[in-house]
Amino acid sequence: MRARDLLAPFPTVTFDTPVIEAARLLADQDLPGLIVVDDRGLPSSILPGTQVLRLAVPGYCQDDPTLARVVDEQHADVFLTSLAGRTVREALPVERRELPVTDPEATVLELAALMARTHSPLVAVVSGDRLLGAVTLQALVDGLLAP
Repeated sequence: MRARDLLAPFPTVTFDTPVIEAARLLADQDLPGLIVVDDRGLPSSILPGTQVLRLAVPGYCQDDPTLARVVDEQHADVFLTSLAGRTVREALPVERRELPVTDPEATVLELAALMARTHSPLVAVVSGDRLLGAVTLQALVDGLLAP
């Protein structure tokens, strides 16, 4: 089984996409992350859903999770409103990491190793200068466990 057998069309965002729009896309389509593309439409980064949360969750709650319990439910339910006016660029990690991108001929072991090494729930599949789609962790595991 190869990447071409597991890939699916996948939505993309740009660095300037409002992060609240990216969060809606993640939620509406039940995605583990999004592919961030450059001006040519090629992958430049992967935005895991957890990075969107990192941007929205107050720093003091990330530093000390017990403080999250003292925030009343009414305020805790609206913490995503803090994303208003912010962009995908702000949600991405500061340090550059290996980009989880492969070609359609990659084996499932190559895909699994790339996901594990890059801590990414998806791998962008590129052929030449064209983004074909992505392989998600879910598709990879489903493919491996299929009878």
